[in-house]
Amino acid sequence: MTVLRGWGRSAGPVLHSRPVVHLRIVAAATAASSLVHLGLVMGNHHGLWLNLLMLAMVGVCLPCAVHIWREGRIGSLHQVMACALAMTALHAYLLLGTASGGGSHGHSHGVSGLPAEAGSAAGGLLAVLALELTTALLAATLLARLRRR
Repeated sequence: MTVLRGWGRSAGPVLHSRPVVHLRIVAAATAASSLVHLGLVMGNHHGLWLNLLMLAMVGVCLPCAVHIWREGRIGSLHQVMACALAMTALHAYLLLGTASGGGSHGHSHGVSGLPAEAGSAAGGLLAVLALELTTALLAATLLARLRRR
């Protein structure tokens, strides 16, 4: 969209009217989320389908982070918001599956009948879920700010 075209060029009066800091925060949150997921894939703690899904998410979101950082593309913001919400839903599903012992994150069962690593896995899922929700919220608020202009 032309609203943000040329924001990386020489300083002028238009540069100051753009939410550059907000753009950079969204790009950084998107890149952080992508790097966390890439690290999880490299650790190979998940099944094949989850590793492939995380690689696909990184392949979609990391280029968008670059586009948001450099140019502030509206389409990239929409894509990041949609992916972050989809990943939030997936992480919520995995978290609920872990809590009940039937999810794909289930491991060897302890004395209580719940997976032995359920507490640490649930904590990690909650942290990633919070990161995804934050990314979606940042992208949504930036889109709302840009729409008002």
